[in-house]
This record gives sequence, structure tokens and C-alpha cells, in this order.
Amino acid sequence: MITIIDYGAGNILSVVNALKYIGQTPTLSGDPDVIAKADKLILPGVGAFGECMKRLRDSGLDESIKENVKKGAPIMGICLGLQLFFDYSEEFGHTDGLGFISGGVKKINAGALKLPHIAWTSVDVNPASRLFKGVNSGEFFYFVHSYCAKATNPADESATAVYGEKFTVAVEKDNVFGTQFHPEKSGAVGLKLLENFVKV
Repeated sequence: MITIIDYGAGNILSVVNALKYIGQTPTLSGDPDVIAKADKLILPGVGAFGECMKRLRDSGLDESIKENVKKGAPIMGICLGLQLFFDYSEEFGHTDGLGFISGGVKKINAGALKLPHIAWTSVDVNPASRLFKGVNSGEFFYFVHSYCAKATNPADESATAVYGEKFTVAVEKDNVFGTQFHPEKSGAVGLKLLENFVKV
């Protein structure tokens, strides 16, 4: 059973619909006790890093997430959800994240390109990735963001992309997975990633 963490800062409906499309029956919960015991977790996220972390901390969800992940429950972060897995973000000042992935989140150095980065963009895949099993480099995914994550350890990256600069677009470390892009809005190739996560 997949539980989507409902903390008032995610595009949850599209994630629910995508999971239903691939045959899953996800549940929604903002209850720390439920989150601490869930089989699998998805952490969506839309908005500012600091505000989302505040909501997680004020509700006690941050500790419940950490407790369950420490026990080995698979978790997938989507968009801002991925960024929250990192040590910190510089968006509107320094804010500590959940600390699952070493590294930080900074504004994209896009050069002459427009921000936010709203586009279908190709990604470079680590062939050893479980999340991208059956998905090759060069596939396009849907992005909407102005800040990007950069993993300290390249081994934690399951995919990267370039938009003005190279940055981390997907992570994979033990039972922690995440994508900067929106798999639920990326057509068949995005659904494939969600199917792969379900099978972890």
C-alpha cells in the first residue's frame, strides 16, 4: 500500500490519478502515526522549500518520515519533495531539509534561459538505477522549477539534466528515491518510473 503524505503542499490529485492508472490504490494521510507505519511513501511538493519544511515540522511529519525511512520503508519525493530530501536549501535564506541525501538546493544558474524552468527536458540516466529500469538516457520529462538540487555524492544520482547548468534530477540511495520532474505528468515514461517504484 502506497501512502501519499498530505501536508497541504503538493499536487496530490495528479499523483493519485497516475497511481490509479497503473493499478494502485493509494491512500492520503497527514497523520504522523500513519506515516510512521506506512509500507511505502510518496512525498509530493509544490511551493517554497522553507514553508514546506515548516509544515512538516509543525505537524511532526518530519520525524515520522525519518522514523519510517530509517526502518527501511521506500519513499519517493516528487519535485519539491525531492529537494526536501537534501541537507539544505538556499531558497529565501538557508533552511535545513530532511537530510536523506548529502548536498543542497540552489537557484538554477540558467544564464540567458528563462526561469522558472518549465519544459520537457531530456535526462541522462545512470544505467544501474532501479527507478529508471527500462528507461534510457535521452527520454524527456516534464519540469517546473527555479531551484535545483546538487548531490554531493554522484553515486546518489540516478539521473541528471542540463538547463543552463548540470544538476541532479533524480536520486536513489538505499530506500530513498526522488525526481525533480513530475513523473505523473510525463506520459508513459513517467508512469514507468512510478511502476518501478511500486516494485521496489
